[in-house]
Amino acid sequence: MPLKGNTMLLSLRHVTKTYPRAETAVFRQVSLDLDAGEMLALTGESGSGKSTLLHLIGGLDTADSGSVAVAGIDLTPLDDAGRAALRRGTVGVIFQQFNLIPSLTVAANIAFQARLSGRHDPDRARMLAERLGLKDHLDKHPEQLSGGQQQRVAIARTLAAAPRLVLADEPTGNLDEATADTVFALMCELVSETGAGLVLVTHSQRLAARLGRRLHLGAGQLIEGLAV
Repeated sequence: MPLKGNTMLLSLRHVTKTYPRAETAVFRQVSLDLDAGEMLALTGESGSGKSTLLHLIGGLDTADSGSVAVAGIDLTPLDDAGRAALRRGTVGVIFQQFNLIPSLTVAANIAFQARLSGRHDPDRARMLAERLGLKDHLDKHPEQLSGGQQQRVAIARTLAAAPRLVLADEPTGNLDEATADTVFALMCELVSETGAGLVLVTHSQRLAARLGRRLHLGAGQLIEGLAV
């Protein structure tokens, strides 16, 4: 349900999450705000809960307590179908493992999310393919591409649906440093042009330093301005 008077793109309030059978909370009473157009890097040690926090924001998991709101929509009362609708229309997720559909061509993979959200724009899809260096690969299948090219397809697929909030979970973690830098720069440039917000989970201090804001997740709390 919409939250009246909430103009922030993302708002977490006193969120607590505990893994099943765990004795301590992954994070406790965490709060966070993100404005439209703001880019945030979320860093922390392995197992600190970065991906879990991202999954809560994207409606892929639910908090034990507290509230998560995206674009004024409170995720707490949403069922699985409601959270899936949020990901189709408002939130785009870019995963480290690409998650492309092997049986579809590059062009069809790029269009997939946009078609689900009812926002397929052939001109926008072509623009993204060209900007991401994919225009000569549109008829290929994912297995015919390098890892860097596959991640570019995953980025294009997410941005083709014009989400208001982009969540990127180690999107360059499977790439060599040079390829990672190129893909990262393209992703940030394209997200910035749409005015969407970005939350990036990364282990890389080098990449985190390139965003306007950094948060470090450690000992169950968020600390402003720290990197790995």
